[in-house]
Amino acid sequence: MAATSIARSAATNLSLPLPSKHSPSDHSPRTTLKLCPKRRRCGVVLASLHGDGNGKSHHQVGGALDLEDLPFDDASKDLHTLPRPLSSTFASNSVAEGSRLRVAYQGVQGAYSESAAQKAYPNCEAVPCEQFDTVFEAVERWLVDRAVLPFENSLGGSIHRNYDLILRHKLHIVGEVKLAVRHCLLANDGLEIQDLKRVLSHPQALAQCEHTLTRFGLVREAVDDTAGAAKHVAFHKLKDAGAVASSAAAGIYGLKILAEDIQDDSDNVTRFLVLAREPIIPGTDRPFKTSIVFSLEEGPGVLFKALAVFALRQINLTKIESRPLRKQPLRASDDNNGGFPKTKYFDYLFYVDFETSMADHNAQNALRHLRVCIFLK
Repeated sequence: MAATSIARSAATNLSLPLPSKHSPSDHSPRTTLKLCPKRRRCGVVLASLHGDGNGKSHHQVGGALDLEDLPFDDASKDLHTLPRPLSSTFASNSVAEGSRLRVAYQGVQGAYSESAAQKAYPNCEAVPCEQFDTVFEAVERWLVDRAVLPFENSLGGSIHRNYDLILRHKLHIVGEVKLAVRHCLLANDGLEIQDLKRVLSHPQALAQCEHTLTRFGLVREAVDDTAGAAKHVAFHKLKDAGAVASSAAAGIYGLKILAEDIQDDSDNVTRFLVLAREPIIPGTDRPFKTSIVFSLEEGPGVLFKALAVFALRQINLTKIESRPLRKQPLRASDDNNGGFPKTKYFDYLFYVDFETSMADHNAQNALRHLRVCIFLK
């Protein structure tokens, strides 16, 4: 998938705590990225791996650094070492060979997003981040190489927050991963379903298991992510609460699986997008999907005219998503309403995916003929 991203975003300071202790089964050191609460000054503890010449790696911890005291390029990469834009061949080989990339995801260890990151880049170093915003910032600030974020679920629909964030940040879509989601009801050892009064999980996970949880008679409580719910239940040794999360989270946090596959629909799939600083150079040697976002002039049939440029060229649209334009959500009508107040309309952004590479002349001509657009990226 290829797309151009759009708006500039003011840099937000990030803190990078030391890797926490992990089990022997972990193959890589783990760090958690989180936004620093201070806006202007932020101390950062840097944790890195360095070889000693004998093939061994060691953690090295630096003192607190103030990002304001470091030029951005010096704090990230030397300009001569910046990677070139990804070609489609390189991106595909990276997935096949499982290159050792640092890939950010939202949540904690055991999250479905971590599984999606590992599916996109086998043997990568998956880096957990507390919030979606932090994931975008981590890629932009060179703390990680890629990001894997959920954008759509077959049961819960679109994750609107990420559609808004991709508009604000200067990243590119370079891939797509679809992950089958299988929810489990987890609790501490010695507990059964009848012992539980409430269940914690991400709002979408709770919605995807609504009928099952209602049958169990459990009160639903929303938290930031599924694996975080499992971690909370285990850490606090809760006796009246369980968590909806993955079987992997159960193993990581030592919880008992009380019920498996509790989602209301067995066809529960989440679509993740892979984001990078550099775009893929599109080709025609393999199937490509392209993502664009645009807004339209007001008037009858303008959306029809916009979509017709694809239909007339036999370009298949796989998704269309509309979101209100945040900075100017309302537009007054110019119609004469006989003395009545002018009608106000929502201005919308339309996110569209289509199955054609931008190297294809049909796709280029289609976008060239989107004349009804007042904004296109």
